Amino acid sequence: MTLFSLRIARALTFTLLFALTLAVGIWGTLAFAISGPENVFLRNSLSGLFGASSLICLIALTQPRWRWRALIAFAVVFMLTLVWWSSVKPSNDRNWQEGVAVLPWAKIEGDLVTVHNIRNIDYLSETDYTVNYYDKSFDLRKLEGVDVVTVHWMGPAIAHVFLSFAFAGDQHLAISIETRNQKGEGYSTLKGFFRQYELHYVVADERDVIRLRTNFRKNPPEDVYVYRARGMNGDGQRLFLEYLTQINKLKTTPAFYNTLTTNCTTNIWLNSRVNPDNLPLSWKILASGYLAEYLYENDRLETKGMSFAELQKQAWINPRAHAVDKADNFSQLIRMPAISR
Repeated sequence: MTLFSLRIARALTFTLLFALTLAVGIWGTLAFAISGPENVFLRNSLSGLFGASSLICLIALTQPRWRWRALIAFAVVFMLTLVWWSSVKPSNDRNWQEGVAVLPWAKIEGDLVTVHNIRNIDYLSETDYTVNYYDKSFDLRKLEGVDVVTVHWMGPAIAHVFLSFAFAGDQHLAISIETRNQKGEGYSTLKGFFRQYELHYVVADERDVIRLRTNFRKNPPEDVYVYRARGMNGDGQRLFLEYLTQINKLKTTPAFYNTLTTNCTTNIWLNSRVNPDNLPLSWKILASGYLAEYLYENDRLETKGMSFAELQKQAWINPRAHAVDKADNFSQLIRMPAISR
């Protein structure tokens, strides 16, 4: 190796160590600040100490005499932090908000599936509502399709995505993967990285999860699109059963939501791996607002020969949802021909 090559290798190694130390420092500082002990003083102190130790390590990296000693010391601090981090456990026993207080579960007997605790909230406003639940049986052989529902509220790149399973007789069961919030707790994208929310599958009537977003959320308003997935057949049945498997698992073994890795869209993709022809992971899955376009590009949506722009216009259901409100045949009516925007 030439002297020049050796210098390049050392520079790259230094850059990598510096970037890694900086990333770990930011993560650990935020982890203690957000998920640390309940005592505010202790939480802030641990966050400050970790931040200070990472800063000292970064400075020491520029000094060859202290570089490796500082890295070893910081590695010890990081390992102790990981021991603490592993002690942060999810729970099903918290003071939950009413809408997520009751967990759904399913009994599977061959082709007959009975889903318990299907949510059907009666809304007066986004925050004023009565929570109702019911049980219902579904015949897997009568699964006719799977709809992909995307909800946009802050531009094209960001969307909440969930699935609705369509059975014969205009029966629809929506399953939305969300955070399970405690009373008085709102959602924070940043906190979602740090084990602050349990993962929750909302199993609900469409008049609940769709109508909430089209008719009641105003600040900001939300645009809802319903797309029919193409050619599901046996894939749809396997996907539905995989969803129910995960729902039953969460009832006994809670898990954390993660903003990047365990969210509404990545979990749809993870569940879809039960099928042999599932799509590869793409940035359009991580940037969830583009998921429908990704499915369109891979011939996974029923398009009727339309461009994606035309299909999206037809899939927009807000005017129909406003018009039909809480009609008994809500699911059928919102799928009628589109109203011009």
